[in-house]
Amino acid sequence: MKKFKEIAAAGLAAILAVTACACSGNASSAVTSTASTAKKYKVGIIQYAAHPSLDNCYKGLKEGLKASGLEEGKNLTVDFQNAQSDNGNSDLMAQNMVSKKYDMIITIATPAAMSAFSAAKNTNIPVVFTAVSDPVAAQLVSSLKHPGGICTGSSDVLPLEAQLKMIRSFIPKAKKIGILYTTSEANSVSHLKEIKKLAPKYGFQIENIGITNSSEVASGAASLMAKRVDCVNNFTDNNVVSNLSTLLQAADKAKVPVFGSEIEQVKNGCLAADSIDYVSLGNETGKMAAKILKGEAKAADMPVYTVSEGKMVYNKSVMEKSGLKLPAESSNVEQVG
Repeated sequence: MKKFKEIAAAGLAAILAVTACACSGNASSAVTSTASTAKKYKVGIIQYAAHPSLDNCYKGLKEGLKASGLEEGKNLTVDFQNAQSDNGNSDLMAQNMVSKKYDMIITIATPAAMSAFSAAKNTNIPVVFTAVSDPVAAQLVSSLKHPGGICTGSSDVLPLEAQLKMIRSFIPKAKKIGILYTTSEANSVSHLKEIKKLAPKYGFQIENIGITNSSEVASGAASLMAKRVDCVNNFTDNNVVSNLSTLLQAADKAKVPVFGSEIEQVKNGCLAADSIDYVSLGNETGKMAAKILKGEAKAADMPVYTVSEGKMVYNKSVMEKSGLKLPAESSNVEQVG
């Protein structure tokens, strides 16, 4: 009897051990399965041009994605491409990303956004943009509050009235503001229309020269100087900003100060700007993109994020070279050069 009890106990122990191993194996298998089936995303990013403000957008974009739990090399694969200010490149990049069925296309600057929208509009691939000044005029969204399609993102509407006030405070006697812009850039056309509307309120006349590509920046700048402008005001025109040194050279020769539209232009030789924070803009865009990727929101229903307030920055060495002084009434001003 005793022998029988010992055998039974041993058998029961063996059964319990096998069961425990099986349970442990199932638990381990479940963990492995959960880890292996965790959602991973593949995103294409098209930056239209290589210049500092757009680079700042990209930096902020990555920060926003990471802060939202999407990190490259872990659960996110990024195909980053730069169109080098070429619309043909931008179109081809977008078409390739659509053909590869990426989970999303993120674009930096208006021309890149237009390329992606055109390529993806008959698919279910969302397009999230940043650094697009007027997404309605570019026909990317129906309205800022209700995009209504596959596109949404962030808009860098320039604080043009604040910019005009700043120019007036630096040059009280100025009458003519020169503007060089690219006729095919929807954001520049929109900004030109708005600043022409605002200029008379501050006693300014706008002299503008339209160009079509980078090879015309030098001749356009020379034509602007020939109009005897008192200063030049830049937009976030990708073509002009990518060739800023050419414009600055012509303006310096004519002893005409150039005002930028954001901090990087001022660092690179413009006098001052009422500047938007492009890293912050990109960061907000990254968070928006993450919500859409995770299924927490739809592009059609997500309002466009708009930043319209800037901070005045100035380049001290350029200011002194121009024989100008920092306006006495200026507050919250940052020296960047």
